[in-house]
Parts: sequence; structure tokens; C-alpha cells
Amino acid sequence: MSYDLIVIGGGPAGYVGAIRAAQLGKKVACVEVDRAGGTCLNWGCIPTKALLKNAELYQTLTKKAKEFGLSFDNLQYDWSKVVGRSRKVSTRLAGGIEFLFKKNKVDYIKGHGNVLGDNKVEVIAADGTKQVIEGSKILVATGCKSRELPPLPFNGKSVISSKEAMVLEEQPKSLAIIGAGAIGVEFAYVYNAFGTKVTLIEMMPNILPVEDDEVGAEIGKSFKKQGINVLTDTKVTGTQDNGDSVTLTVENAKGTQEITADVCLVAIGVAPVLPGGLEPELDRGFIKVDDRYETSIPNVFACGDISGPPWLAHTASFEAVQAVEGMFIEGKVPRKVGNFPGCTYAHPQVASVGKTERALKEEGVEYKVGKFPFAAIGKAQAAADTEGFVKLLYGKEHGELLGAHIIGDNATELIAEMGLALEMECTADEIHSTIHAHPTLAEAIHEATLDADDHAIHF
Repeated sequence: MSYDLIVIGGGPAGYVGAIRAAQLGKKVACVEVDRAGGTCLNWGCIPTKALLKNAELYQTLTKKAKEFGLSFDNLQYDWSKVVGRSRKVSTRLAGGIEFLFKKNKVDYIKGHGNVLGDNKVEVIAADGTKQVIEGSKILVATGCKSRELPPLPFNGKSVISSKEAMVLEEQPKSLAIIGAGAIGVEFAYVYNAFGTKVTLIEMMPNILPVEDDEVGAEIGKSFKKQGINVLTDTKVTGTQDNGDSVTLTVENAKGTQEITADVCLVAIGVAPVLPGGLEPELDRGFIKVDDRYETSIPNVFACGDISGPPWLAHTASFEAVQAVEGMFIEGKVPRKVGNFPGCTYAHPQVASVGKTERALKEEGVEYKVGKFPFAAIGKAQAAADTEGFVKLLYGKEHGELLGAHIIGDNATELIAEMGLALEMECTADEIHSTIHAHPTLAEAIHEATLDADDHAIHF
């Protein structure tokens, strides 16, 4: 069978690239070893958000019921049904991707794809049968997997990755999490909300270390209030898998201590999942690509997590569209990822786009800061969810938006406006003159912009 494009990987890069190529009238095959949707839909973005919603609802009922005038007795939850709901959501959406393949006439081939020479791909099905298909162009979008901590390999029970964290049959009484990026923070929130004793360990000064320092410090304080044992500036210096538990030796400015937990979640980053067959040039283990997303092998392209950071579903989809349009639209100059939103869906949520204050200082850029707390927003008060703030960074000379950082309810929804503003090179004056509806949480963006010029109205 011959195709215009063979895509290896059916995640946010792969399936989006396949569908876009089909829309351009090309004959396309998408090879996926698991289910359509990849890690994001099946084992990442989507099922974790279902778990987070369950956790938020349960926490609201247990912590805020009286504030809303509600009372009840013997509130309980069924852990298996909590997990089961998240799996049902993923299954439903995976079926939706398969429907989109049919709608767009993309051939969906289940199996492990290996890149052979002469524009050929070998597909090995689950039963071991093999077939070889040929494509004028090949797009590798095989993504990443959780990275192991060498002294503490995954065993699926006492030492787990994020994949196992989503489907544990029994809720652990205690959980140690190594790494406080988005994955570690989200699972810390979920398990703590349901009563697991959680210890979150991060070697950097703040949890969510890629975020603005002030935001990282704020969510750290919030997590401590929620009962999570947050250890920052802390290194793991020793590990022991006890079979039914794990003991970690950690060290920080206060000294050395041992932490024993039923389960240890290792959330220290990701490792590339390289296809078999031809070996393209790599950069720190990830596939190196040029400005058109082409690898060192002619007619073999790569995009998404397999080609390196920022390892986000939405940037992977962006890259896939750019790569495919660059292949098949004459004169198209593909774009590389520039500004992109980063989101963490714990409670409070965290979202950002553009430069952090730390980065601007390092670059010697003169800037001004506008900040506004959700506590001063009527909509936040009405919803009894006043944690957090909006922090905006503008250029001092021209007033252009340089970065936006939000911590609080619906931060991950609010950040879209700031992403558009950054892309359009908006200034503080232009956001000043944009009327924001009342009452909304988005008013905090308007007020933070006013605060950058020292005339916020409501605080």
C-alpha cells in the first residue's frame, strides 16, 4: 500500500497531522500501537482532568459545604468509580478520534511502526504479524514516556509513573512524589483531596519551578494549607523499595530525614519513545529537526514530544499542522513554537504565557508589573474561590505585554486572552481599552493592567 504520508503515532501530534494532511487531499495512514489519542488522551491530559474534577468536587463538599448553606451526613466516595469515570471519558474520546479518521478517510493501522529505508514503514501488529507500507513522506510523532529514577525503577505497585497513578486499584494511605512539575503537583492535589497523606519533594526552591517565582511560592503555600507536606530545596539522596512501601532519604537545609510511603510516584520528566529502524540525528536523545521539521533522513519528519520540549499536547498539535502544511502547501513556511501557554490543573490552577519576571531580570529587560488579587473580584467572592492573583509584565518603555501569570480558579481558561494579546503584540493601553464583562474573573486581567500604571480601581 502506498501513501502520500504515513504518520507513526496517534497522539496530539500524530492524529492532528494525519487529519490535516487528509484535509489537504492527501492519502494518509496513521500507525498507532495503542489507542488513537496517544498518551495525552488515554493516559495523560484527559483522564487526569477527570480525576482532578472529582477531587475538586469532593474537596468543595467537604471543605466549603457550610459556606454554601449545605449540610449532609456520611459523605462517601467509591475510589473504583472515581478511577472508572476517568477511564470512560478517555475511551469515549478515543472513539471520537477514530471517528474523525473515518470521516477524513485516514487509514488507521494498529501496530508498532518501524522506519525502514526507501520511505517504507514496517507495522508489527499485536499478534506479531507484519506488513510494510510505503509513503512519499513519513512523520514521526511517537512521543515520550515517564523517565525513571535509576535507583528506583518502576514496578507498577510501590514505585509508579503517572500512568499507574491514574488507575491504582486501591487508594494508598500515603504517597511520596518525587518531582513537583505539573504532573507531580496535579497528582499531589488529587490524592490529598481524597485523604491520602502526600509528601511532595522538589529540588528547586519552589514547586512548579518553570513558573514565575511568585506563583510557585503561592501554590506552595496553598498546598501546605491543604495539608500536603511540601519539601522544596530538597534532594533525594537515598532510595529503598521495601516491596509494600518505599523509603526515601531526603536532604535539605534542615538536615536529613527518611520518608516512608505506601507508594512513590516518580515525576521527574520524560524520555523519548524512538521508533525502530533508521536512526536520525538526535539532540539529547530527542529527534533533531530543521526549520521544516525534517530529520537528518530525507522525507522523514518529526514533531511533538519526540522532537524535544516543551512536551505539551497543544504545542505538539501546532507543530504537526505546521509540519504537514510545510510538506504539502507550496510556498508555506512552517512556524516553530514561540509563545505558548503552560497550564497546571490543580486547585488553585496555574497558567502562564510569555516571560517570567526571573527571565526578564536575567535578560536585563526593563519592565513594569501589574498585579491584582482574585479576592477583590466580585465573581470570585460569589463563587467562594478567592485564592490567587493575576500578574502581568509589560515593557517599561513601550508598554508591550511580555508575560502573563495567573494562579486561581479558571486560570487555565483565562490564559487564552493573554496568549492572543502576546501574539498580537498588545500594549497595556490596548488592554486598558478592552471592556471586560462584569462580573467575571477576567476583570482581574483588566485591573492588573491598570495596576501596572498604578491606577487599579478596585484594590
